Amino acid sequence: MSLNKEKKRIGIIGGSGIYEITKNETNIDTKTVLTPYGDSVDVSLFKIDDKDIAFIPRHKVGHKVPPHKINYRANIYALKQLGVNQIIATNAVGSIKMDISPGSLVLPDDFIDLSYKRERTFYDDEVIHTDFTQPYCNRLREIISKQGNLINSGVYVCIEGPRFETPSEIKMFQKIGGDLVGMTGLPEVVLARERGICYSSICIVSNYATSLSENELTIDEVYEIMELKKTEIIEIIFKSIENMPIDYDCSCLHSIK
Repeated sequence: MSLNKEKKRIGIIGGSGIYEITKNETNIDTKTVLTPYGDSVDVSLFKIDDKDIAFIPRHKVGHKVPPHKINYRANIYALKQLGVNQIIATNAVGSIKMDISPGSLVLPDDFIDLSYKRERTFYDDEVIHTDFTQPYCNRLREIISKQGNLINSGVYVCIEGPRFETPSEIKMFQKIGGDLVGMTGLPEVVLARERGICYSSICIVSNYATSLSENELTIDEVYEIMELKKTEIIEIIFKSIENMPIDYDCSCLHSIK
């Protein structure tokens, strides 16, 4: 397969419940990108508003891969190989704050990484320190925030999974400033920055976290809320892409000096 790295594409990474992103698009092509990270990645290529799009379902179609087994490096590498320099991701999360209710859509502007078994960097053999004063792309986040009813800030706490949190862990997350808790936001955002890609996540609150929820947590809550919010999320993504320039400058593009 010949990859056109010169073509500028917008990447979309779909989380739980978002396994396809198209409306009525035709001419969808699938490319398999070989990576040096142990996996090949299937990427769907199509157009939105005459802009070239590359889409990956993070858990693969059918939700086959658990959070702690996702090959985040392979996914970001594949998108970069296809010319992606902007990514909109979706993540299902639990709310740590009572005023962020299930069904809310949040654009995080900071994170706390409590995962521990994942490959977190492309730079295992080089001394590279990446600045994260602005953890998510502010430029891209502002574009998305204008396309719907979204909360335009929040601190995402990433845990290893696949289990849910304990009540004491949620209390700790609250004390250290967390707003949302999930299993897939990291190291994805870090790897995107290391590859000079603008990255913003739309977090869909599926439930209150452990001890805040009246009910025992199950994955069914995630699927139920995603089914309710899927159309709205896809509409926000489409509107965002319509307002995203292809040619632009951003500090994210120059993060590795």
